[in-house]
Amino acid sequence: MERLRSDDADIFYEIRGDGPPVVLLHPFPCHREFWLPVAAALESRYRLILPDLRGHGDSEIGEGPALMPKHARDVARVLDAAGIGKAAFVGCSIGGYILFEFWRRFRERVTSLALCDTRPQADTAEARANRLKAADAVLEQGTEPFIESMIPKLIGRTTVATRPDLVDGARAMMRKMSAEDISQVQRGMAERPDSVADLKTINVPTLIAIGEEDVLATVADGELMRQNISGSQLKVIPKAGHYAPWEQPEAVGKVLRQFWKTHH
Repeated sequence: MERLRSDDADIFYEIRGDGPPVVLLHPFPCHREFWLPVAAALESRYRLILPDLRGHGDSEIGEGPALMPKHARDVARVLDAAGIGKAAFVGCSIGGYILFEFWRRFRERVTSLALCDTRPQADTAEARANRLKAADAVLEQGTEPFIESMIPKLIGRTTVATRPDLVDGARAMMRKMSAEDISQVQRGMAERPDSVADLKTINVPTLIAIGEEDVLATVADGELMRQNISGSQLKVIPKAGHYAPWEQPEAVGKVLRQFWKTHH
């Protein structure tokens, strides 16, 4: 594990494998180990950089909401610390939100994008209100009710029915976050800007991967991105929800390898 200071927070990250650099950004409320099942299929060919996002895993939250610009600067500093100029990026859920911000700020450092189970739209007024309500509730009730309420939204129905081990593994990752971490990350997501207009500016090879059973970032959201990002491709991952790379790592690893083989 490596550690660096980024503004007001210690950020932890891990490097595995060797080859062209690939940065893997995990979803909320998990941490870098989310990517380990996929990493097993990639690390023989790629140098994988796995950060714990601010407020997740071992990384500190810092002061105030974890806004997208903070996350994007954290990622840029991880690249600097690892001596990497440009990389391929993969982002799941909040990882995708961060990549839209990273693209606005540091696009010269991006060789390709893989957007997994994410969406470019900002929260609607209702979704934002619900997120802020959840951010308050977790401080009062603790993390367990929040985690249990998220499981059916984050993990596909097939996985919930057939792979209790994967559900338990996700739950264990989520438990590393404190109530304060969850609250401030939620507040940061509630403030994220709309990125739909930025899609047309993306001019690097882009893969979009959406779990067929994802109820938070739907196949329709994936189609919206595909239509707006020139030359992009959309892959639907069967029997997977919002945590598709965790639920179906072989399928996601395969589409990533095929994508990079074509474009790198």
